[in-house]
Amino acid sequence: MPAKSGAQQKAAGAALSAKRGDTPKGKLKGASKQMAESMSEAELKEMAATKRNGKPEHASKG
Repeated sequence: MPAKSGAQQKAAGAALSAKRGDTPKGKLKGASKQMAESMSEAELKEMAATKRNGKPEHASKG
């Protein structure tokens, strides 16, 4: 599942880093913390690898 916004892609990257042990899980906040708990490493890798060209920084709600 590709990221829908730049912010989602960045959060997935932070969660992936924590999942791999490169970043302490205690430093995660908000969406990245929730992603680290609920998504597999493969899902996070796919979302973090999404290109940001043409994507909004924040997706619209709704």
